[in-house]
Amino acid sequence: LSLTANQPPQQGAQGGAVRTVEVDKLKDNLFILRGGGGNTAVFVQANGITVVDTKNPGWGGTILAAIKEISPKPVTTIINTHTHGDHVGSNEFFPASVEVVAHANVSTSMAKMPAFADGTKKHAFPDRTYTDKMTVLGGNDAIDLYHFGPAHTNGDTFVVFRTLRVMHSGDA
Repeated sequence: LSLTANQPPQQGAQGGAVRTVEVDKLKDNLFILRGGGGNTAVFVQANGITVVDTKNPGWGGTILAAIKEISPKPVTTIINTHTHGDHVGSNEFFPASVEVVAHANVSTSMAKMPAFADGTKKHAFPDRTYTDKMTVLGGNDAIDLYHFGPAHTNGDTFVVFRTLRVMHSGDA
């Protein structure tokens, strides 16, 4: 499966260009969205969707449009592989009810970024953090998060979709 999802830029986005991502199916319920910064993984579970990395600011609508073509289920979780803007930039687009998970250093680094200095963007920060290893979800939907020390940043996460035997490594 390969499809293209187009979405007009969100209010406040720079430039007037239409934002486009290419969607590729990697496994039965795992997709990758290419374009707009770092690759975004979309993992469809029984009760919702986990998104890994939200690209640059202004790409949330495009990500959501692509997800709606994949599944009508709601996004329930965001996992950020590290702090750079092309991986956390559109966290703020998603509702505060979406749980954001990342390494503990991601929160600290995001707090230093001008894009997140505005107090209204507090819901873009991680709700749950870890230092060495964490498992989110369970059963066939289990996702293991690993931090082996500084690599590309001081908060890199290797995201392992356990049952699918696939890893998303951000920029590491």
